[in-house]
Amino acid sequence: MADRVYADVETSSDAYARRFSGPVGEWFLARQAECTNALLRDMAAGTRVLEVGGGHAQLAPLLIARGFEVTIIGSTPACAHRLSPWIERSQVRFEAGDLLALPVKDRSYDLVLSFRLLPHIEQWEELVGELCRVSARSVVIDYPSSRSVNVFAHRLFAAKKTVEGDTREFTLFEPSRVAGTFARAGFSVARECGQFVWPMALHRAVGSAPFSRVLEGVPRALGLTGPLGSPRILRADRSGSQG
Repeated sequence: MADRVYADVETSSDAYARRFSGPVGEWFLARQAECTNALLRDMAAGTRVLEVGGGHAQLAPLLIARGFEVTIIGSTPACAHRLSPWIERSQVRFEAGDLLALPVKDRSYDLVLSFRLLPHIEQWEELVGELCRVSARSVVIDYPSSRSVNVFAHRLFAAKKTVEGDTREFTLFEPSRVAGTFARAGFSVARECGQFVWPMALHRAVGSAPFSRVLEGVPRALGLTGPLGSPRILRADRSGSQG
């Protein structure tokens, strides 16, 4: 069995949340929410949702606003820290458990999500398999695509770290390999949404949300964001389900 994964401990921290503070960070999250809502447009209130590694609390408000029944699993109890306001109001249920051996029966949830996790673990294919195992209908993940300017990220990592300070190295994913991993679990890619053509590190370095909107507006108008945008948010549906 694979070693237990704790990659969500960092993304559940207040320090990580500060990377998305300020106008540019808020713009990042707004674009993420726009894509996610588009992919979930057919999901009704009352949908049973599990978010794996969701202690960053980036999706919790969106999922609650849509009227979903939300459970979040983190690798340790400490990952619940940023979710406290919603837990206290009984809007979210939190459990601690092994992210690669989820304490959940097969097909227990209609929808399973996992953001900010896949690029930071070596056993990502095992994680995808677990997400698919516990989902009766759909899985939604985000991942940085190799079909984007991120292909230069590793060469420029030192410069990126200078800009972002607390950034981590991450894995880039070939979209066809991601799709193949879902296919082996009995799921097929239904929809995808590319978020940004230009690197997020560049937007952080410039530090101007209005400028970033203009910068990203050009490739969006040219139809480039769809195929080349990254991170990508992907929805895969179980074969035979009505997605």
